[in-house]
Amino acid sequence: MNGPAEMLANDAASTALGIRALALADGSATLAMTVTDRMINGHGIAHGGYVFLLADTAFACACNRPGSVTVAAQAEIDFLSPVRLGDELVATAVERVRRGRSGIYDITVRRGDEVVAEFRGRSRTLRD
Repeated sequence: MNGPAEMLANDAASTALGIRALALADGSATLAMTVTDRMINGHGIAHGGYVFLLADTAFACACNRPGSVTVAAQAEIDFLSPVRLGDELVATAVERVRRGRSGIYDITVRRGDEVVAEFRGRSRTLRD
């Protein structure tokens, strides 16, 4: 793999949802997504799985480097505010620790200045 930009370009799930890169660098990534009507659940708010997917994609972009294949070993999310139709979400991923083949990343999902979710992912590099 040639890095996060290529990985994201080949990610059919993220592409289908309109997820786009705002910034990509070693150990960090900022991605955006607009909540569409297809993402709304029976309560009239965005299904949490879509918010998780945005954060997880930012996580993947932050932990993959050119020439490596890195996947999630564990991930969790805290939903802090409901997300609604038309909301523009921005997920910012930051590497906290990377040792050997393992890493820890924090991803904050915002709607404007408001934090709507916090995600933590633990990565494992399968091969360099």
